[in-house]
Amino acid sequence: MTKEKTNSSKSKTGMARMLELASTKKFLIICAISLSALASVASFLPFIAIYYIVAEIMNVYPEFTNLNIPKTIQYGWLALSGLLGNIILYFTALMCSHLAAFETLYQLKVNFSAHIAKLPLGFHLTTGSGKLRKIMDENIEKIEGFIAHQLPDIVGAIVTPIVMLVILLIFDWRFGLAALVGIIIALLIQMKAYSKEDAKTMMQKYQTVLEEMNNASVEYIRGISVVKAFKQTVYSFRKLHETIKAHTNYVIPYTLLWENYMSAYYAIINNIYLFLIPVGIIIGMNTTDYTSYALTFIFYLLFVPSISSIMMRLMYVSANGIRISSGIARMDEILSKKILPETETSKTSTGCAVEFENVSFSYDEDQDPAALFNVSFQAKQGAVTAIVGPSGSGKSTIAHLIPRFFDVTAGSIKIGGVDIREMQLEYLMKKVSFVFQDVFLFKQSILDNIRIGNQNATDAQVMAAAKAAQCHEFIEKLPEGYQTVIGTKKVHLSGGEQQRIAIARAIVKDSPIIVLDEATAFADPENEHLIQKAFEKLMHNKTVIIIAHRLSTVRSAQQIIVMDQGQIVEQGVHHQLLQQQGKYSTMWDRYTQALNWKMYSGNEVVTNV
Repeated sequence: MTKEKTNSSKSKTGMARMLELASTKKFLIICAISLSALASVASFLPFIAIYYIVAEIMNVYPEFTNLNIPKTIQYGWLALSGLLGNIILYFTALMCSHLAAFETLYQLKVNFSAHIAKLPLGFHLTTGSGKLRKIMDENIEKIEGFIAHQLPDIVGAIVTPIVMLVILLIFDWRFGLAALVGIIIALLIQMKAYSKEDAKTMMQKYQTVLEEMNNASVEYIRGISVVKAFKQTVYSFRKLHETIKAHTNYVIPYTLLWENYMSAYYAIINNIYLFLIPVGIIIGMNTTDYTSYALTFIFYLLFVPSISSIMMRLMYVSANGIRISSGIARMDEILSKKILPETETSKTSTGCAVEFENVSFSYDEDQDPAALFNVSFQAKQGAVTAIVGPSGSGKSTIAHLIPRFFDVTAGSIKIGGVDIREMQLEYLMKKVSFVFQDVFLFKQSILDNIRIGNQNATDAQVMAAAKAAQCHEFIEKLPEGYQTVIGTKKVHLSGGEQQRIAIARAIVKDSPIIVLDEATAFADPENEHLIQKAFEKLMHNKTVIIIAHRLSTVRSAQQIIVMDQGQIVEQGVHHQLLQQQGKYSTMWDRYTQALNWKMYSGNEVVTNV
């Protein structure tokens, strides 16, 4: 699916958008539509055959010995051919539509995944994973259902009533009109129900509350340890409880909205033969050809009950179309989000110094004050630059801007003198390795988790990186060593162990620029010592930017930048900053005091050191 097609989809909604998605596999779709139409026509051959069989019987009644057996058998073969033809044609149509659906589904999921991966990190911070999961797993899956099943059924739902109408009117237009009156009344009731503004609004709101409930459910499950630790329940988890109530408040009124309409629709569509009886009585009272009258009346009494299944099929196609259309709108809403612009001709840089020039940034355009304001500094190549400051000072924002998780609002960030916006993202990602404070490990083998840093790395290179990251020893003790799948039964890694695996990823990637965002914030002393040893290998001859709360980890940095309220307030090395008696000195005093805190219990004194 081309970028142009994706962009053009913004102006299309409803059935037009669904057909546009289906048209990406035109040949298969045309085959599916044609075969489905032929299958619908073939489904009426048994009724026509029955008419002529009854005609043969009525013409010889009561002398059945005069019945033309060979001709009657031919009509029987015609009925059987219609049944088999309907099954074979419809089955083949479904094969074509399923092939088209699976290919389209694959392409849509790939495109959707690629799109959300290119969206700014801020989008993922404000959009719950439950919503994205629902769109990926349910809404896009519904598109597969539409192409695979609904599209052939839509064709059948269009062709079948046309053929049905022709048959109704061709044998006896009077009975046909009587049946048509019942059909029209049923359709008017259905159209009235679907055209109600309340129905459309409620469907949209229903999708919204369903996504919110999914978000809250995912959050509840992820935080179940906290919920249980504090003896909470789903009722006291306010967000989830409220979303469940909101879902219920929309589902019940939405269901009741259809109650009277659907009851009337079902009653009429399943009893259309009642419209034939008065007409049959009137025609019978005024006919002289009772044989022809009986033949036609019997045929219509046999044929008309099939109308209910045809109309029910049409109704389900319409209802599913509305639900699928709403799901597609949710997908398109995400696809319409602007991705980070990327240059077509990437510039390269020979150096790896990172330079901020008058950088200002806001997560929200309306945010005041900005997260960063007029920040300028240079992280020299081959040196360690530490960024410290109180919470909310802008430290992590600086870290996120270097690999372009966001674009700056003003100013520029350069690597080796080249603006990172003039580099293609793939090239930029090769230049920068990022070790997050919160480590995420995939439910794959440890070998594959480390190899994420470099897909081309050999097993030996992965193991070498693990040894450098101080995690080879504990990996070897796991049930299957490097092939152990994280998340399997009895496989539990501590926070420090997970952090070291993340460092191994960065080592095997071997980028010239390393950004460490609070990488030791939650490590215990033993793990911190091992992580620090891992850093020695990771940072060797690299441009390193460390975001840290623990000031002891940055004492030896060649440059320390002190942030406060989005601005640089001090800059220098450890001993210089202490002599200035400014923000850094205050932070250092508080940090050293915290290392020697005392807790009094009766007459005893307990310290943390």
